[in-house]
Amino acid sequence: MKKGVLWRIVLIALTVVVAAVFFLPNTPLFQGMPGWWKKTMPNKGIVMGLDLQGGLHIVFEVEGEKAVEIATERIASSLSGVLEKKKIQASVKKDGMFMVVTPSNMDVRKVIEEAYPILTLADAKDALKYKISEKEKQRIKDTATDQVLEVIRNRIDQFGVAEPTIHRQAENEIVVQLPGVKDPKRAVEIIGKTAQLAFKIVDDESPLAAEMPPSIMPEEETQLLDKFKNRIAEGDEILFQRVVNKETGVVTKRPVLLKKETLLSGDLLTEARVSIDERFSEPYVSIKFSSAGAKIFEDITAQNVKKRLAIILDNNVYSAPVIQERISGGDAQITGSFAMEEAKDLAIVLRAGALPAPVKILQNVTVGPSLGRDSIEAGKMAGIIGTILVVIFMIFYYRLSGVVADFALVLNILLLLGAMASLNATLTMPGIAGIILAIGMAVDSNVLMFERMRDEIRSGKTPKAAVESGYKKAFWTIFDSHVTTLITAAVLFQFGTGPIKGFAVTLSLGVAINLFTALIGTKTVFDIIHSKKEVKRLSI
Repeated sequence: MKKGVLWRIVLIALTVVVAAVFFLPNTPLFQGMPGWWKKTMPNKGIVMGLDLQGGLHIVFEVEGEKAVEIATERIASSLSGVLEKKKIQASVKKDGMFMVVTPSNMDVRKVIEEAYPILTLADAKDALKYKISEKEKQRIKDTATDQVLEVIRNRIDQFGVAEPTIHRQAENEIVVQLPGVKDPKRAVEIIGKTAQLAFKIVDDESPLAAEMPPSIMPEEETQLLDKFKNRIAEGDEILFQRVVNKETGVVTKRPVLLKKETLLSGDLLTEARVSIDERFSEPYVSIKFSSAGAKIFEDITAQNVKKRLAIILDNNVYSAPVIQERISGGDAQITGSFAMEEAKDLAIVLRAGALPAPVKILQNVTVGPSLGRDSIEAGKMAGIIGTILVVIFMIFYYRLSGVVADFALVLNILLLLGAMASLNATLTMPGIAGIILAIGMAVDSNVLMFERMRDEIRSGKTPKAAVESGYKKAFWTIFDSHVTTLITAAVLFQFGTGPIKGFAVTLSLGVAINLFTALIGTKTVFDIIHSKKEVKRLSI
């Protein structure tokens, strides 16, 4: 046997072994493997997609206008500081999407437009009325959507979902697919929570604070706000703290009068973890700020000793402890009669970061595993029937050479499954369709070569010469057809959504592996046949 043929046999055997090792976790044999094998060798395999094992499909819409409103509020707040530094007496207030600055004169305009070129002047009669330019608005919306995508991805990673699918669609929508999720409600709450953390001072000095009832029922919130809305000072607001009676489990709301000004926000957070209170054996969330945040927190506590500092998340007061002394080091605690799971979820959203804009759910679909089982069985049946029909046809039409083509088909399927397992690919119904298509394409190349070989035999060439000539003449035709298919698959992958990408991945792998099995696999079998003895007649 020639040395080149021997090397090809070794290469084929090696690829088969590697493919089998990667695909092993998807077989019952994996459960019987020793512990060292499971730890050191590949142990993930192919992951079933949402349509095969069930799970959660959510479409979020990022509220870009809210992101612009938040940016407007931030600019209005910092604009006051800019004017103050320039020693210009002017008032700045936010009015919807506008910033209203008085008085209206050229000195004020010059300072504002130099400091914020992204602002557009809308009116300059009685007061300067600025708004964010349309170009900057679009940038803020795009950035907010990208940031929400990353925050959601971080939260899901910490939530521990295997092989999630997260991608952006349209201008401001994010699609999330979570295969195998057992608690959809909890997952939605973690992913969609805005998690805007804020520290504000409780205004206990206001006469209105003494009139606040100690607790109300949740349904009485609106009634209380309507009662006090005309008496709340301009710089104050009323938020509520949720209180759970440990003995009865009854939930009430405690109204808290707060200063509107946010002294510290969650963007300076570096750590959030669950700890246990040794006195009451209750979980709480301990948080730590960056060096800049720690300095701000220290200043806040130093300037507000004996006052209450409210810790607020998404406009809900979690706790409002009294500041006893200056607190350095940047450590704080969020308490609130948490269950352990609630504390863990809160720590997850704080660690992963706050969403830069609110999101709303456009679509929330829980896919049951029964649908997945039906899909798997239907896919298996289609694959088995398709494979059997192809195998029978090749043997019937090409005789012994058809058996060689069927060997390439089996090799193609094995290597395709191994390649998908090595990538930890997610298998979906479109992916199964791609595998079935690859089965048909696996013999397509052999048909081209076999027909060439038949022509060479009819012209009077020996079987060995006919094989060599058939492979040589069919090579570029096969290569060209496979490259054009790969280009199509690349376009599908680039512009398609999740299921289409799954189809493109399996199709691409099938085409690439088919080149190997058709041009090397079957050629090696023919070379082995011709190396042993002189073949006078080729069964084709």
